[in-house]
Amino acid sequence: MDLTVRAVDVGFGNTKYISSVVGGEIRCASFPSLAYPSMRDPSVHPGYERRKTVVIPLNGLFYEVGPEVELAADTFRATQMHDRYIETPEYMALLRGALAMMKVSAIDLLVVGLPVAMLSSKKASLEKAMTGAHDVGGGKSVTVRKALAVAQPQGALVDFAVQHNKTTTIEREQSLIIDPGSRTFDWLVARGMRLVQNKSHSVNRGVSDMLQAMAAEISADIGTPYTDIDAIDWALRTGKNPVIYQKPYDISRAMPMAHSIAQQAVASMMRWIEASYSFQNIILVGGGAYLFKRAVKEAFPKHRILEVKDPLHANVRGFQIAGMNHVQKLFGTGLGAQS
Repeated sequence: MDLTVRAVDVGFGNTKYISSVVGGEIRCASFPSLAYPSMRDPSVHPGYERRKTVVIPLNGLFYEVGPEVELAADTFRATQMHDRYIETPEYMALLRGALAMMKVSAIDLLVVGLPVAMLSSKKASLEKAMTGAHDVGGGKSVTVRKALAVAQPQGALVDFAVQHNKTTTIEREQSLIIDPGSRTFDWLVARGMRLVQNKSHSVNRGVSDMLQAMAAEISADIGTPYTDIDAIDWALRTGKNPVIYQKPYDISRAMPMAHSIAQQAVASMMRWIEASYSFQNIILVGGGAYLFKRAVKEAFPKHRILEVKDPLHANVRGFQIAGMNHVQKLFGTGLGAQS
């Protein structure tokens, strides 16, 4: 009997998930980690405009999540960026939204991620919450038979080893995986594929801190409060200046503030790790990797900073590979390949 393995990484900025596994090809997708609640199912309202979202019923409310969730947005940006976010209904709505988009009715092993600093305290409770039947709306449910929570950068390490054909040689090497996210800056020290717990950690100094600091700089520059964080994010990712008062604003004027925050995050990490010369691999992943690359290189001037293809999905892709390997070792059986 084939077993189905899937992975989800509910981050503060984006929710990443495995959309399908076809043969040896692992396909990833993602959507913003925003969940907008309402008292009634918006998809059944008269005049509802169809968009790329799903509606998840939870605790008497209906949470709309998905790639086009911002079309459902009000003026309040509904994020849950705090240390207990995995216990919030928004987290569960995002997780179930990802399950709904996978289009499978049952998952034998679901692999999920946690920031490094939360792993020891939240692992057991998250695995318990993930297990069982999940109502994904529309009269459908997805049953998760077993869940496994791992440190987010651990997935990136697995993905790196596979992409660079190092699954055997990496067992004799020491690696540092750096994963800048929306809220947290995570790093993981590993010997082979095993986590070195007392040198791995995370700090709340991520991309959102950069965007907020840059917004403050722009506000001071234009003489009025500027709060369009999404416009700054888009500008940084595309290299195109945001338009403010009908004119392009030179975003490079605020970049020194972003670099300062990246340096602060890296400096926090450097206090935890020792003997940087012993790292054979320093791997930079995550959606915010490009904003931290300069600061990381400054901290490790004698190393080559390694990257992976599609760094945004590195963690969840690695989760999937690790989950498939785990099932293969336990049961020596095939894996589901639902599209």
